[in-house]
Amino acid sequence: MDKFDSLSHSAWTCKHHVVFIPKCRRRTLYGQLRQHLGEVFRKLAAQKESRIEEGHLMPDHVQMMISIPPKHAVSQVIGFIKGKSAIHLARVYGERKRSFVGQHFWARGCFVSTVGRDEQLIREYIRNQEKEDERLDQLGLWR
Repeated sequence: MDKFDSLSHSAWTCKHHVVFIPKCRRRTLYGQLRQHLGEVFRKLAAQKESRIEEGHLMPDHVQMMISIPPKHAVSQVIGFIKGKSAIHLARVYGERKRSFVGQHFWARGCFVSTVGRDEQLIREYIRNQEKEDERLDQLGLWR
């Protein structure tokens, strides 16, 4: 927390831990889609003057630490990212014959928590969660 961002009349550091899932918790975030989606999220966040500090796409959910200026509501920025990324995915990976209005890729809602002084702990959690899930799955094989 040693670096502050600034707008024309304020200095700020507002970081949030955000988790959201695909509709029906489908395990659809694999392979090429997984690599492509990270860049899409970063570009969309930049359009709202936000920055994704840390992120990881699991097969069934997305976790990110995002820095959002205080002039934007967290729910609006996350809603924008989810909505525009769903439209992008429908255009790139979906059927091009259909209209994209009303298609839903992400489930409604998300988990949001402010980061505060636990920034390093949350960064490590996001980075290592996939390894931890694999370890727990391996332990479950012995039961």
